[in-house]
Amino acid sequence: MTAFIFNLKVQQFDQLCAFELSWGKGQQLGVTLAYPNDLDFKYQEWQRIYLRFYNTKLRSRVEEIGSFTAPPVDWHLQLVQAEAQLLSEFHHWLRSAELHEIRATIAQATRKDEHPNVDLFLTCNPLDLARLPWEAWEIGTEFSSSSSKIRIVRTPINRRETVSSPHDRRSGKTRILVILGDETGLDFQAEKQAMIFLKSVAKVEFIGWQPQESIPELKTKIVQAIASESGWDILLFAGHSNETNLTGGEIAIAPNTALSISEIAQPLIIAKQRGLQFAIFNSCNGLSIANKLIDLGLSQVAVMREPIHNQVAGEFLLEFIKALAQYQDVHESMITAAQHLKLENSLTYPSAYLIPSLFCHPEATLFRFQPSGIKPFIQYWRLSRKEAIALSILLLISLILPVQTFLLQWRVWVQAIYRDTTNQSITSTSPPPVLLVQIDEDSIIKAKISDPKPIDYKYLASLIDRLSADKAKVIGIDYLLSRHQPQSDRILAKSIQAAVSSPNHTLFVFAATGNQNKKWLQPLPEIANFNWSLSGDIKFYPWYISLLPHDDFQTQPWYFSNLLVLGQQLQQISDAPQPKLDSQTDYFQQMGDVSPRNLKSHRIILQSPRSRLQLITALSYQLWQMWLHPIADFSIPPNQIYHTIPAWKVLENQTPPQNLQQQVVIIIPGGYDEAGISQDGEDNFADANLPPAIKYWQPNTNLFTGGEYHAYMIHHLLNQRLVVPIPDFWVTGIALLLGKILYLQQKNRKYRWQWLLLMTIFTGIYGIISLQLYISTTAILLPCFLPSIGLWVYFVPNLLSSKKS
Repeated sequence: MTAFIFNLKVQQFDQLCAFELSWGKGQQLGVTLAYPNDLDFKYQEWQRIYLRFYNTKLRSRVEEIGSFTAPPVDWHLQLVQAEAQLLSEFHHWLRSAELHEIRATIAQATRKDEHPNVDLFLTCNPLDLARLPWEAWEIGTEFSSSSSKIRIVRTPINRRETVSSPHDRRSGKTRILVILGDETGLDFQAEKQAMIFLKSVAKVEFIGWQPQESIPELKTKIVQAIASESGWDILLFAGHSNETNLTGGEIAIAPNTALSISEIAQPLIIAKQRGLQFAIFNSCNGLSIANKLIDLGLSQVAVMREPIHNQVAGEFLLEFIKALAQYQDVHESMITAAQHLKLENSLTYPSAYLIPSLFCHPEATLFRFQPSGIKPFIQYWRLSRKEAIALSILLLISLILPVQTFLLQWRVWVQAIYRDTTNQSITSTSPPPVLLVQIDEDSIIKAKISDPKPIDYKYLASLIDRLSADKAKVIGIDYLLSRHQPQSDRILAKSIQAAVSSPNHTLFVFAATGNQNKKWLQPLPEIANFNWSLSGDIKFYPWYISLLPHDDFQTQPWYFSNLLVLGQQLQQISDAPQPKLDSQTDYFQQMGDVSPRNLKSHRIILQSPRSRLQLITALSYQLWQMWLHPIADFSIPPNQIYHTIPAWKVLENQTPPQNLQQQVVIIIPGGYDEAGISQDGEDNFADANLPPAIKYWQPNTNLFTGGEYHAYMIHHLLNQRLVVPIPDFWVTGIALLLGKILYLQQKNRKYRWQWLLLMTIFTGIYGIISLQLYISTTAILLPCFLPSIGLWVYFVPNLLSSKKS
């Protein structure tokens, strides 16, 4: 964001002063007021006491004004009082009623949000008027405006040369030429020490007088160095200097030897053409030097308007260079250094902060070091304390698994509404891939089962007989058969064996799980033999699909739903092993021995990368995350996933015939209170645990069983409908990065509502794309809620603050 520019010309004609303020597209204000005689007297008195206090090691030629070591009076106190009187008279004059409109116009510009600063380019004529401490003018205080936003920079009345444009500047590492002048009575250690701060960003070269060197050789060396073909970015002179009216000032380069600015005018012009941007004269009485250099075309010059003590000059330069090394521009660095003298060294160096001034061409771009390497990146992306706290909290929230699960449920709910509204539900004339035979409360009552926990094995046997008669190819038993029922074990075993030995060779997949003692609970050997059946873990992590292991058949046990899908698909292969009662080999191992050629000729889940546990997902488990783990897609209506039949209707043969050879049949608990492994009936998802999307499809239901969840997993694996959620943490991080980029591009608060509209449109488009991407064959879930917050977190405080202002 650029500064708002004012030009103020102040000219004195005898006892009158003319103030002319111009800005914008030709706007102008002009007033004339009397110049107070007391102001000249107060300035001269302050200057006299100032020189008394700083009468040793001054960087100019001044007459001796007494002894500093044994002052007859307290010159420090006298100087503080003289400064207060000078500033009081100066401010009283500038608060004159005639200047009210000028002050109000400048102060009003500080309220413009699109401009961080207001730059007032001040031109004073004659030179004596420029000696006053104009930088101390507190313009906006009476209007409750921020005076810190108003920066006063000087410019001479004569500017006959143009300044270099940014593209004319030399490239490469910043080069600095330091000219050390006559060191008589001075010490340049401060200048040498200050240059250390620029080692990483600049190349510094020192030149100066050596005792064995002749004056003509020294002058030639200085002239040649200034006009060097390599060019310079900064010219620094340290030593004695003085004002002269005709030659634009002079600098002492050796004992009793001075060099006028006119003598080095041509080398300076050449240096400007070769990239010289900024000059600082850390010496005394530099007003005429600054005026001359700006007139020659140099864009920015820093000088000391009054004589300056050696230690003050060193302290100022050190702070100025430190600020410059922190990538502040030269004006900011001047203000920083002056404020340091005022706030940190007022007791040691009174009035010193009033001496430095920056002269600048109004068309110039202020010089600053350009960071290189990783520093520009750090500088560009540097976060404020509030930003860092907000972003840390947001990223931390995105890593909390319960929060992810909560957001995931409602994201799928939105997806269900979108799918339904846009009529993108899967339509098929064939029956769903899963048939759920549900032992519900009515079935238990009709069968007169007094205690369904554990379920009566004879009842299961009757269901198996009925399903076998209907030619079911794959039957899953979602009940643990790990408890003996002396009167029923043999009946159930007989029914199972009869189904296996039937022409259909029915494959049974039994439920298994680990108990609290880490003991594996699976069907009793009297009921099932694993040479002709399978058992799989019925545990699953809610809202996610149970994945196949990464290493094919090497890891056991598999999950219940995985084995049902594998069994169903292998049953469609002609030479796949069929379950046989006389088999002497583990049936699971028999499936692993199926010819790879046959597997490749069928769409089988073993060949799907998404259905398998990926390395990044496995590693995320160590961080308590579920990165890229496919989810249960409840946005698909349940009637497209499974068909439910109460067990009592199966036994009474009241249902229309099903194509059981093409379906996976699962006998499941039907939601009665005792369903589940423990006494809590945790097989049921009820009330608050009911998936919101399921509630959307079935608003009258208040129960969702574990068997129905298995059906969703089976459907997804059979149809390769595996929706992969991109982690909230990843996308939120990207959104934060994008938000920062867009925020940094928002240079002008004037257009904040246009930015609000743009951000709203961008967020809406992202939301629509994410909804459609979910439904597409890509099946990618892009999170929306946290990333949207991450995108807006930079803008909302900005918009609110703009609204208040």
